[in-house]
Amino acid sequence: MITSLEGTLISATPLEAVLEIGGIGYEVHVPITTAEQLPQTGKTTKLYTHVVYREDSQTLYGFSSQDERDFFRTLIGKVSGVGPKVALSIMSKLALPVLKSAILNGDVVLLAKSPGIGKKTAERLVIELKDKIAPSAMGSSVDATSLPETTAVSAPENRINDAVIALTTLGYKLPDADKAVRKAHLQLGVEATTEELIKQALG
Repeated sequence: MITSLEGTLISATPLEAVLEIGGIGYEVHVPITTAEQLPQTGKTTKLYTHVVYREDSQTLYGFSSQDERDFFRTLIGKVSGVGPKVALSIMSKLALPVLKSAILNGDVVLLAKSPGIGKKTAERLVIELKDKIAPSAMGSSVDATSLPETTAVSAPENRINDAVIALTTLGYKLPDADKAVRKAHLQLGVEATTEELIKQALG
């Protein structure tokens, strides 16, 4: 199984990236939260991947960190009624720390805001995943010191997570902090520092 890809970013859209490796272009479906962190085309990029094999096709899904890739696998493997497309939609709407927090807190209303899922599916997410997400695991996903080794994609994610943590300590609710920081990230670009992201989000 292909568990990661590292190559030149040829093209990117909010839900798809094409990496060229050894003269071969790999089409990879990504959540918006990963697409936001991709560098400019022509740059080297690493994505952690999961492959879904069908009789007539094979589809690559890519993520900025191993944690996100593993959570995607959990969604499609443990939650009835959630396939790759729905899982990608859920992970496009909410960043991983927000998702885990919502599941741990049983926040069905927030989860149901993801395109493609309703209240019943949101409830299944909570019921079927709550026991599988330990509070320590949730903490590791937002603690910058515990994030995966920095890559061309994960470095911006480290700074985004740091900025989100900073806003929550200032009293922001986690979903609001995540939304504000990601908006700031889109405005400032992938090279923005944590301090710049915080300032832009607050401003």
